[in-house]
This record gives sequence, C-alpha cells and structure tokens, in this order.
Amino acid sequence: MDTPFEPQSRGTASAGETAPTIAQHLARFMATLTRDRIPGRVTALARHLILDAIGVAFASGRFDFAHRTLAAMRGLSEGGEAAVIGFPDRLPFRDAAIVNGVLIHGLDFDDTHLGAVLHPTTSLVPVILALGAKQKISGADALTAYIGGVEAVARLGAVARGGFHQVGFHPTGLIGAFACALTAGKLIGLNEAQLATAQGITLSMASGTLEFLEDGAWNKRLHPGWAAMSGMTAAALAQQGFVGARNVYEGRFGLYASHLQARFERDDLTLATADLGERWELMNVAVKPFPACHFTHAFADAAIALRDTARLDPSAVREIRALVPAEVVTTVCEPAASKRRPANAYDAQFSIPYVVASALRHGRFGLADLTDQAIADPGTLALAERVTYEIDPQSGFPRYFSGELVATTHDGRVLRHREAQNRGCSDRPLSDADILAKFHENCRGTVAEADSDRHAERILSLDKAADMRRFADALGARR
Repeated sequence: MDTPFEPQSRGTASAGETAPTIAQHLARFMATLTRDRIPGRVTALARHLILDAIGVAFASGRFDFAHRTLAAMRGLSEGGEAAVIGFPDRLPFRDAAIVNGVLIHGLDFDDTHLGAVLHPTTSLVPVILALGAKQKISGADALTAYIGGVEAVARLGAVARGGFHQVGFHPTGLIGAFACALTAGKLIGLNEAQLATAQGITLSMASGTLEFLEDGAWNKRLHPGWAAMSGMTAAALAQQGFVGARNVYEGRFGLYASHLQARFERDDLTLATADLGERWELMNVAVKPFPACHFTHAFADAAIALRDTARLDPSAVREIRALVPAEVVTTVCEPAASKRRPANAYDAQFSIPYVVASALRHGRFGLADLTDQAIADPGTLALAERVTYEIDPQSGFPRYFSGELVATTHDGRVLRHREAQNRGCSDRPLSDADILAKFHENCRGTVAEADSDRHAERILSLDKAADMRRFADALGARR
C-alpha cells in the first residue's frame, strides 16, 4: 500500500511562498487518491453505504414527492441518457443527479456522519451514477471517487462543530456541494489545480436552509441533488478554465466566515485536513435504523426499550421527559406545539414527541408510521402531548446522538432508559446483514424479490463493474 497522503507545507510557508489553502490540500488528496491507498475495510463499508442509499431510493419511488420531482425534471428537457433509480425515465445527467438525490434523501432514511452532522452518501452517489455513466468509468474508479468525497465532506462539516444547524443552514446541501465538486472532478479527470478551482466556483452555488422545519416543506429533500448538480457544474467549469475563488474556506467572505459568522472559530479550520488519508472518516458514517432525523433515533430506541423491557403501558404514562442534546433542540423539539402535532410526514420525522409516542405505542418506528393516517392517530397525538424535553447534561453530541427518556406513570412510578450511543454509530454499527436486510425491506413493494437480490449482488460488487453506464442503467426500472 502507498504511504498515506501528506499535505505539502502543512506548517508555515517558506519565505516568498504562499501557504496552501484548504481547497488545495483537498484537491491534492483527491487528485492522488488511488484504490490501493484505501484499506479494504473502508472499501467494504463504502459498498454497503451505497447499497443502503440505493435501497432508500427504491423505497422513495412509492411516494408523491418522487413523482413530482421527476415530472418537474422531465418538463425541463426532451429526454437524456442518465438513469433514474427505480424508474424507466432517462434524463440529462445533471437532472438525473437532482432526482436521484431527492430519492435517496427524501425519506430521511439515509446515512449520517455524526461528527460532521450531515448526510454524505446522498449527494455523492448521484454524482458517481451520473458522471460515472457519462464517462463510462469502472466501478472501482467510481468507488474511489465516492470514498474521497466522503473524506472531504466529513472534515469540512466537522469544522463547524454542529454550528450550521444553529444558524439555520443544512450542511448536507451546503457542505455536500464542495465534496460533489471534488468527486465530479475526480471522475472527469481534473488535475490538482482544477480541483481546487472547482471548489472555489462551488462557493457561489452551495446552499440549503432549515426553514422547512417551520412548516414541513419539501425543500430539504432537494438539497443533496442540488449539491450534486452544483458540484458537477463547478467541475465542468473548472475543466474549461473558469476561475473560482482561492480562499474558499478561509477567506473573509469564505464558507465559514459568511455562514457561521460569530460562531466561526478560525482554529477549527485545522479539522478540514486533519489526518487526511491516514484516518478514514468513512468508518464513522452511521446507517439509520429508523426513517427519521438522526437526532430522534436514541429516543425511538429508548421508547421501544421502555415498552418491551420495562413493560411500560402507554396508557399509564402521565409524562415523558426527553433529555436532549442542547444542539438539536431547535431541530427536533421546537416549536413545541407543531412538534407535538405534526402536520405531515416531514414534521413527524423531525419531532421527538411524535417519534417517542409512536415508538412507545407500536414497539417500532418505520415508514408505516409516516402515513397520513398514522400521523393523525388520536392515541399517538395524545401521548405526544405528554412528551416534554430538557437539556441533557451528559450529552455525547456530536460524537454520539445520545438521548434518555424518563417516564412518570399515573401511579407515581418513574422509569428511565438511556441510549448513550445511538444505534448505527461507528461504535455501535449496524452489521452488514442488518444493512442488507434494510435494503431488501426498502425494496419491498417496489422491486420484485428476485430483482432485489440481483441489485444487492450488483451493488456489493461495484468495484468489479467494468462500466458505470451499464451499472447505472440496471438500476432504472424497465416497466
């Protein structure tokens, strides 16, 4: 195996030299990344993360948001060559990336890098499917580009230390765009200088706010696909010599200063390239066991444990207190009234009161709990009204999305359960068998059982695929 990546001039630049920027460090890493530099365990998990993402995309095909997105993109073009996961349609490559991003992220069932507090795979897979197919590159090269993108996005997200959420930005779309530019650039053969420029161009494209939390709007579903489209566009512009900003991340109006403002700690910029090529952040990506915001997962498992282990009868509950990390309150606890009575599935997925009430009543939390009928269930809503929150003094955030429930019954009993490490995190990962089972469950109702098996086998052998065009086309349904 080659020696790990070592950023040049990591320290103070010599006289007359300009210190390399973060964008240049990331560009060099991506330009020099080869398959033999990546440990086998990283490649193996990467295949399973892609399997998980594509399974969620198949499940999304049953929902209205998927069909409306596809119809919109269909209306903008006269067709194309790029495949859409689970559909027979062919679209222009960037439009297909937008739709595939919506499909992977639309159910909020896709993976999460906990330290970066974002979803890495949901924007990167659309890029490798679209540009990998366009360039007809090998599956091994596509997988390498994907892994490089995960390493970049995890570090760029970590710089904010969860701060983007606090000021109303969604880092999956915001930070994801830069990783997509690097991955896209790798796929189309950009050199180191062009890869740095692509990030500078992306600075004017990256976007995504959390305003959807106020009314359950669909905007968040669009963010990863838009990041993919932005990154692909930036890479194409860089290839043609378009000039982008140099100080993408460090500058006076760079990414962090402009978006984090008072929360920006310049010392944290070192996290953007820390141990690049030595420590593989992909191993810290968590696969979701529940189709809801990852901040709710510890509480869903705690509710199930209170029901199944402590034998807590939902009808006996007077109050449930959720001990919540301070950093996630604005996302999953406030405004309290709408969190206790979600207006739609998206509201429900970002509501600790609803997730706790539903999991406690049914002993599970899945896609069936996000239907209009389930969300309007009087028993669940009545129980959600009795769920309050307070700040958790022992929170493990952001390393873990921990949580604790304290239930008080009408007869005065107090029952509690704590999930110190959320299920699916790097220290408590879902097994390969768990991820495969989730894939097949997500395919059910959309993909025939035999086809589900073939898809799984094909995806888990991605690095053996000779041509990404054939790989991507096989994911499009022939109806």
